[in-house]
Amino acid sequence: MTTSKVSLRATVAALAVVVWTVLAVDAAGSGPDDARLDAQLAAGEFAAALETVRHSADPVARDAGLARVAAAQAAVGSRSSSLGTAAEIGDDRTRAEALPGIAAQPIGGQGGASLADFDSLIDLITSTVQPTTWDEVGGPGSIQPFPTGVYVDPDGLLRRAAKTEIGGHLAALRAAAAPTSGPREVRRSSSLRMVSLPRLEKQVQLRLAASRPLDDEMLVLAGLERIQYVFVYPDSGDLVLAGPAGNWAVDAENRVVNAATGQPVVRLDDLVVVLRHMMSGRGARFGCAITPTQDALARTQAYVKETTARPLAPVQRKEWLEGLRSQLGRQKIDVYGLDPRTRASHLMVEADYRMKLVGMGLEEGVPGVESYLDMIKVPAGEAPPPMTVLRWWFTLNYDAVLTARDRQAFALRGQGVKVLSENEMLTEQGDRVHTGQSDELNSRFARQFTAHFAELCRKYPVYAELRNLFDLALAFSLCREEDLAGKAGWHMTCFGSQGNYPVEHSVGPDTAETVINHRVINRVHIVAGASGGVRVDPTPLVAAGAMETESDGAIAGRRAAAAASSLPADAWWWDASE
Repeated sequence: MTTSKVSLRATVAALAVVVWTVLAVDAAGSGPDDARLDAQLAAGEFAAALETVRHSADPVARDAGLARVAAAQAAVGSRSSSLGTAAEIGDDRTRAEALPGIAAQPIGGQGGASLADFDSLIDLITSTVQPTTWDEVGGPGSIQPFPTGVYVDPDGLLRRAAKTEIGGHLAALRAAAAPTSGPREVRRSSSLRMVSLPRLEKQVQLRLAASRPLDDEMLVLAGLERIQYVFVYPDSGDLVLAGPAGNWAVDAENRVVNAATGQPVVRLDDLVVVLRHMMSGRGARFGCAITPTQDALARTQAYVKETTARPLAPVQRKEWLEGLRSQLGRQKIDVYGLDPRTRASHLMVEADYRMKLVGMGLEEGVPGVESYLDMIKVPAGEAPPPMTVLRWWFTLNYDAVLTARDRQAFALRGQGVKVLSENEMLTEQGDRVHTGQSDELNSRFARQFTAHFAELCRKYPVYAELRNLFDLALAFSLCREEDLAGKAGWHMTCFGSQGNYPVEHSVGPDTAETVINHRVINRVHIVAGASGGVRVDPTPLVAAGAMETESDGAIAGRRAAAAASSLPADAWWWDASE
């Protein structure tokens, strides 16, 4: 290296030290070690500087010194070394302040898109196939990632995705994308996988600072299938979500599921979205509603009254039903609490919409779950039930939150999800009148759906995805009420509401085709429509006095047995011993 290059490097390093000293507060104050560190950084002697910093007995001074070394390394182009130094910073706030200065370029959207790299494929298509015709440049064409059970078109309309058999060329593509190097350790089955949120956040921060995509195992939380426990370890600074886990794959509906059970895994994007909302304040809740408009209901009432005065011929029924749907039009979708553009919001709406399809007999249920219309029996000569809007909605269904006596271990007990029901009467003006009651047939469907929820999850994994959202909501409400992040010394500098984790966004749903169906019994038309939504309010489950304290010490023992020991510096998950 020439003398001029050495001089230039020393000058740049010295400038980095000055800049960092202005930006960061050195809580340890000035002293002989600081003077030595200044000289070492000015000379570009980073190895020596690290030794000086590492020998500091004051953890605050040590972290501040590491941040200064990392800034100096980044200033001379040693990004890899700089990130390695930043990884040694113990306090997450100091590390979060240091990383933006290390990153060479602005971070683009990483988020959940890295698992299935639709962006690269979409960019390739739109840049090579008639480039001037796509909507991004003012043309009529649009392109979206593959839908799951439903999708949202560019106008915000929720649509059902056509079911297509995975075969031929698509099957070959799926097989080619499967892991070929054999099962890795993270892909093995585990009855209890531990995911430390502070450790995971740290590794995500380092990747974002390096402009590197997140690993698949980060995006799917090491294959975590369900949250059963929440543990906090103040001594090691870990706040842990724990539950069964294993290998994962992409299913026919493009969901990431456990390869053995077919049940969806918990997704990092969903975790961040729910965490940010539930930690925002006591009483935080979220949900969605899919409801018909008053004008549409009034038109429908008049249409049914006018067209069913006399029996319709069988050949007229299809045309009549299309007319009915035309009068009712689209239903309005409202999402509250969460950003409608997020995957979590899409899951809520999809689960609710598809539950209505099952209830109206438009999507097949499972044995033991009848559609509402199939339940109706009208004896000859008796009047059919009046047209009503059947209200069904998803809500929480946990038996209890159990806690250890020291309140450092918690267990979520119960199925997680249930369906409730209500009959809404209609006036001729289309007003929906809440009755607060549910007739036997309406409540029977809700009870059957709840009782057979596990089977429905296996047939339609979207319901299990909704359950994962419920688990996350309860877990983070628990963290908020018990200040578990504070006990772990975790400040959520990346995952929290002020953090820089980039959640993936897409078009938010505004409307949906009306869920309505009819039957003809004794030559009489019976019409039913459905409304409802999702309501997630975990606060009553974690309120003071609501949780149950265990008497046998089993949860506390589970926590102690599952504690991490001698983990590598970059590890963020581990399996509890059997």
